[in-house]
Amino acid sequence: MSSLNEMLQKYEFAVNKAASRFPERKGIKAKRLYTPNDLKGWDYEEKLGVPGSYPYTRGIQPTMYRGRYWTMRQYSGMATSEETNRLYKYLLSQGNTGLSIAMDLPTQIGLDSDDPRATGEVGKVGVAIDSLADMEAIFDGIPMDKISTSMTINAPAAVLLAMYVAAAEKKGIRPDKLKGTIQNDILKEYIARGTYIFPPRSSMRLVTDTFAYCSRNIPQWNTISVGAYHIREAGASMTQEIAFAFSNAIAYIEAAIHAGQKVDDFAPRISWIFTAGLDFFPEIAKFRAARRLWAKIMKERFHATNPKAMMLRFHVHTAGSVLTAQQDDNNIVRITWQALSAILGGTQSLALCAKNEALALPTKEAATLALRTQQLLAYESGAADTVDPLAGSYYIEKLTDDIEEEALAYIHKIDAMGGAVGAIETGYMQDEMAAHAYEYQKEIEEGRRTVIGVNKFVTEEAPSNQDILRVDPEVGKRQCARLQAMKKKRDEAKVETSLKALRAACTSNANLMPYIIETVKTYATLGEICSVMRDVFGEYQPERVAI
Repeated sequence: MSSLNEMLQKYEFAVNKAASRFPERKGIKAKRLYTPNDLKGWDYEEKLGVPGSYPYTRGIQPTMYRGRYWTMRQYSGMATSEETNRLYKYLLSQGNTGLSIAMDLPTQIGLDSDDPRATGEVGKVGVAIDSLADMEAIFDGIPMDKISTSMTINAPAAVLLAMYVAAAEKKGIRPDKLKGTIQNDILKEYIARGTYIFPPRSSMRLVTDTFAYCSRNIPQWNTISVGAYHIREAGASMTQEIAFAFSNAIAYIEAAIHAGQKVDDFAPRISWIFTAGLDFFPEIAKFRAARRLWAKIMKERFHATNPKAMMLRFHVHTAGSVLTAQQDDNNIVRITWQALSAILGGTQSLALCAKNEALALPTKEAATLALRTQQLLAYESGAADTVDPLAGSYYIEKLTDDIEEEALAYIHKIDAMGGAVGAIETGYMQDEMAAHAYEYQKEIEEGRRTVIGVNKFVTEEAPSNQDILRVDPEVGKRQCARLQAMKKKRDEAKVETSLKALRAACTSNANLMPYIIETVKTYATLGEICSVMRDVFGEYQPERVAI
């Protein structure tokens, strides 16, 4: 080590000499150089181990992408179920290995398309799903037992899962053959997105009911995808992304255990969605730190013994908030290195934004380019040929250690507030996220953070005339007509009987999933089902507004 220190002394002399001619850029957060001195007392077995073994820093599978590439998804869905079906068939024909359903805003908050509050929003940011009939149309001609489906849905997640199960059963596919994920992460809705319906504790019941039902009946289904992504996109820092999402997950686990479930039974089906942002090396380290920290939490805090309960299995979506409407071709490059950071960080599933998502939902051509980007990284770049290729880098390992330590400090602070629910109720998480978002935007506006095309290398641009996806304003009318036609065909007596049974179950301690599944089979609508639960559980009214 003395020879290293002597070497570093000579290096500092050389740095000073070079800096006199070429002064260093200001505002760089990383150190100039990382050496073994940054990892004093560092133990390989404790910190890293090998891929597929505790603490999973280097990955949750022994061979990672040498055996199978990550699942390549494209977040999509628009207008009506028939249009979405055509899009999904196209994406599958182009090499997509999984589907990720985007749902419109009324669906996300449990409203039918003909509800007055849904006016102007039907089919705009995703597909409208009012009933089992829509789910059947989305997957018409698609082998539901051969694909993995992810549904970005939270407050009414149990209802949409029930529709998916019922649609598969009508094809003769048993629930235990289904693979996929429901997001089902309601706590992050209170701090990041706002598409909640019921008060937190009733919402937590729905979450734990899906845990219990799926562990017995849909064992290959991920019952929750904890939304670190949405927390980050709402303004959180990289460390807050991990810490706040982990605190939410801890609350779900504690609620499930309190309801009598065993951690080794349900925890293996907890999955995650993270962001891949612009800071290339820190993002790679973030994924590694998150895997290690989660393994420790599950082993040491919850005493999990099932290795799968300790594994952080996650999907990554590239960050949409950093894309620019100006010079939008630049977004292709941004998205590419974001995706590469996720691959080098060991993701299990990946979806890329399309280049024009700062302006609108992606066109078919833009979505295809995003998929091709993944395929190029997988098949041509060589990035997937060895496991955790940046392990041992002094910079990467120091970043990994620091991010883990900072995230754990946040978690301890939230624990002292009574956990995630207490921190949300006091507005702590919201305030921390808002403060970081404010500082980030200030850096851009003051020129301390460069955004090409926005505050540096700006060009005069005419209004974009590129092909932007615009949802036909007649979509809402067509969807409402479809909904009314469906209602005329269904057996109203069966609908009323099933809704009555659901209402009674809501007032008891029964698991609600079997009742919801029976209800959707009668073609009761999403709005009708959520109205019953609103009547029993109430509707959440925030006392403070998250910024």
